[in-house]
Amino acid sequence: MIKKIFYILSLYTVATIIGSCSKLEEQVLDETSSVGATDKEVTEGVIAPVYGILPGLFQHTQYFALQEISTDEAILPYRGGTDWGDNGIYISLHKHETTSSDPNVYNVWRNITQGISRAITAITTLPNSMDPNAPLFIAEARGMRAYYNLLSLDLFGIAFQKDDPKINSVILRGNDAIEYIKSELLAVESLLRDDVGPGRITKQAAWGLLARLHLQSAVYRDIYASSFNFTGDDMDKVIQYCDQVINSGKFQLSPEYFELFDDANHTNKELIFAVDQRADLNGHNRMAYFSLSGDQFPLAAYPGANGTDGPGITSDFYQSWAQAYAPNDPAEMDGRFFKRNLDTTITCIPGNDFNIDRGILRGQQYGLIRTGGVFETCPNGDKKVGKLYNNTRNRPDLPVYFTEDIDFSDFSNYNNGYRVEKYEFSRGSVSGRNFGEHDIVILRLADIYLMRAEAKLRKGAGNEAAALADVNTVRASRTARVVPPDLTEMNLDLLYRERGFELYWEMVRRTDMIRFGKYEGTWTEKANSDPKKRIFPIPQNAIDGASNLPGYLEQNDGY
Repeated sequence: MIKKIFYILSLYTVATIIGSCSKLEEQVLDETSSVGATDKEVTEGVIAPVYGILPGLFQHTQYFALQEISTDEAILPYRGGTDWGDNGIYISLHKHETTSSDPNVYNVWRNITQGISRAITAITTLPNSMDPNAPLFIAEARGMRAYYNLLSLDLFGIAFQKDDPKINSVILRGNDAIEYIKSELLAVESLLRDDVGPGRITKQAAWGLLARLHLQSAVYRDIYASSFNFTGDDMDKVIQYCDQVINSGKFQLSPEYFELFDDANHTNKELIFAVDQRADLNGHNRMAYFSLSGDQFPLAAYPGANGTDGPGITSDFYQSWAQAYAPNDPAEMDGRFFKRNLDTTITCIPGNDFNIDRGILRGQQYGLIRTGGVFETCPNGDKKVGKLYNNTRNRPDLPVYFTEDIDFSDFSNYNNGYRVEKYEFSRGSVSGRNFGEHDIVILRLADIYLMRAEAKLRKGAGNEAAALADVNTVRASRTARVVPPDLTEMNLDLLYRERGFELYWEMVRRTDMIRFGKYEGTWTEKANSDPKKRIFPIPQNAIDGASNLPGYLEQNDGY
């Protein structure tokens, strides 16, 4: 199927949710739009909306916020007393004080349940199609329904079992939810293709999701447990599915770490499953601008494209890098930490050659100097580059000098906190807030190696060497610049640290922290140790919408 599938909004049927999101009711809104369409167009129009939920779900204030700002990796203060206040929702999220009326929680819930609803519409509609791709698309829809349910189980502690659009979903928890999601992925793995990724679910993506499910199953079975029982059977399954992905020969670890997050990453051989955000599919995400300063302008062609002074990393997370490589600077030891693109000794740069640094940004920032809404130029027409100040924030006295310390005190200044520029700032982003043309990573090969290493460690003594080999395979693969040195030992604490180094800002931190028993810990501005905050509240308006079905949708404990 050609990639233009994602252009087709809905030629045949559109799924929607009526009343309560939790009921997952579908309605055919417009069948007349299929008049004159071919079977192929109609079929593609049914599967496209199933994937069409992903870009919204992976917006910076939705899934990213829940998975990162609730952890020790990211913190988003109320900057300057004017920006990112948002009624305190990001402060509450970081402090584990989120309520059932939080709009970001609701938006994530809505997108997940709509994704399930659209998948069900495809599953029940496509059997009537004469298009030869219909059986494949049914398998993909079932795989995506399983993926959305996996997200729901991870975030809210429940999954929805539903096949008939005319009846209410069955709410599943714990082991029942695990077994349902597992059965759906197993049912379709042999039917999925292995050559249509990373923007569509493939056979290898299903294996990777099964590995994630088995790795986290101990948590899902007893979410509030004081310790988790990682069974040998689950760990064997993690290893099995990771082996299958690795041995498929379909994927390669990327020598340049940051190419995984470039505009052109759709063809990167490390990506297994991703949100397709290519330019001709109207790519739209804000991952690259979210953390940058409002006075960082990454594109010489667009003087309106700048950052938003959003989240920084906590000192706690930075210190995990600093202590791992002390007395050396982590930027000199590990190419995943930082990539220098901007030579600050050069004051005049051709616009086409200007490119900002990537990774974790610290200290004084340099860049294009903007005055009166335009970039200053040198006599030869090149763009002038120099030290940056917070001019757009009406603080020309305050350098754009990112500090390690960041907290919620005094409405944190704009310069507080080291920033993250992991995804490339899209070369076509006229405003900085749209047109993110890089695929957003859901699953990649390095994670497969690290999951396999973790499963080996959790199986018990005697597996440390094999786990170490997997971790060092990933580290040694980043050969383009600074290759991180091989580790000489491996245990769960080191593996947890390594997952932070490899996968930071990729929306897995909360799930990792819970599994490793770190989520009730103390870090910058967070001291809440309530295990009931491991999952989020079910949005109150969803519960209210299901009030005509007593006991159908009950709030999670602790909210």
